[in-house]
Amino acid sequence: MIRFKNVFKAYPKGSLALKDVSFHVAKAEFVFLTGHSGAGKSTVLRLIYVDELPTSGQVQVSGFQTHTMSPRDVPRIRRRVGIIFQDFRLLGDRTAEENVAFALEVIGTRRSVIQPKVMRVLTQVGLAAKARAYPHELSGGEQQRVAIARALVNDPFVLLADEPTGNLDERATRGVFQLLRDINGNGTAVIMATHDLDLVRGTTYRTIELQDGAVVYDSAVDRQQGEPSAT
Repeated sequence: MIRFKNVFKAYPKGSLALKDVSFHVAKAEFVFLTGHSGAGKSTVLRLIYVDELPTSGQVQVSGFQTHTMSPRDVPRIRRRVGIIFQDFRLLGDRTAEENVAFALEVIGTRRSVIQPKVMRVLTQVGLAAKARAYPHELSGGEQQRVAIARALVNDPFVLLADEPTGNLDERATRGVFQLLRDINGNGTAVIMATHDLDLVRGTTYRTIELQDGAVVYDSAVDRQQGEPSAT
């Protein structure tokens, strides 16, 4: 579904954001990306979302490969990938339902289809009752739920979460994380970049740790190596 093979990412002035990164994420998997600030977590997510391209190596997303895709393929991929950010990125002059609807309007979705889809995802994230509230009328946790609803409205096969609980208190963090687990339980893959190691330690989800742009630990690989060989 998502595959990195020997991926390097260099930025101007020669700094390497990713160094020979390889991993595969399966359908409906939940994966934590961990590592200190600057380790390369956000770069991995941007490559999946095709906000950037690798300097070398291959990134494959849902059958598309970055080294062979055409410019017209980019919006096709982005419609299949949902993304949420630490700072919510909601439009302050639009209500919760209007923020979610905007994601459908920009791709030309028919008006008759938009409202039912918007209310479905707002109900899914527990905010149907606040559909007409503006961002400033919502708590941080509620704003993040609107952002999640916006990311879900196009029915993505994978949800990318870049430090989604970084600006939330402990209670809101637990609520948003449980929502992401529920979304994953319904069959959507989730890749969550986080500094919150308490969340990571409290689950058995796969963890990929980055350090200075390189993968230094992958719990899936560690488990495979720990399995006894067949006799």
